[in-house]
Amino acid sequence: MSDTLAQPAQLERVVKHSRFLALAAAVEAPAQAMAFVQRVGEPTATHNCWAYRIGEDYRSSDDGEPAGTAGRPILAAIDGQGYDRVAVVVTRWYGGIKLGAGGLVRAYGGTAAECLRTAMRQPLIAHATLRLHCGFDDLGLVHAALAQHGAEKLDEGFDPKGALLRVRLPADRCAALKIQLRDATRDRVRFIDPPAAG
Repeated sequence: MSDTLAQPAQLERVVKHSRFLALAAAVEAPAQAMAFVQRVGEPTATHNCWAYRIGEDYRSSDDGEPAGTAGRPILAAIDGQGYDRVAVVVTRWYGGIKLGAGGLVRAYGGTAAECLRTAMRQPLIAHATLRLHCGFDDLGLVHAALAQHGAEKLDEGFDPKGALLRVRLPADRCAALKIQLRDATRDRVRFIDPPAAG
């Protein structure tokens, strides 16, 4: 299981008079990653190179640097540090000395890797979504059990017989929640469909 960032991170370093600033953040979707790139990219800088990884989905940009010298090394830093659902932007202010292709790869990749290495990590937890139906009399017991198992209520509706809830919780807690609800309500809670990953 990979990690994501517990909070945004940044790191600045100077390589042969060029200033490099890495900014990293946790992202859940490509649109969120691109919004982060747009938000933190510095218009006055020489280059704003970036990469993100969200599961099997990834993208990177050299933003005018020679092909393969910035975006790919940043992506390699994300992967090399064991991160997922992370976007990194490395901004460069040119300092007057050319670094060459190898120097650029080391500067961009190294700045991104050091930023991620020193950042606060947070393990990614697999979640599942459950739908369940319970009678009005059992609603209090159900809500107490959901809280105890770290379940987040996504939505709740009512019909003449009771409540229909959709909840999200760590996948490894599903079985224990079902057992607790079965025991607490004498098996009156009905699960509508199998848990969906998410």
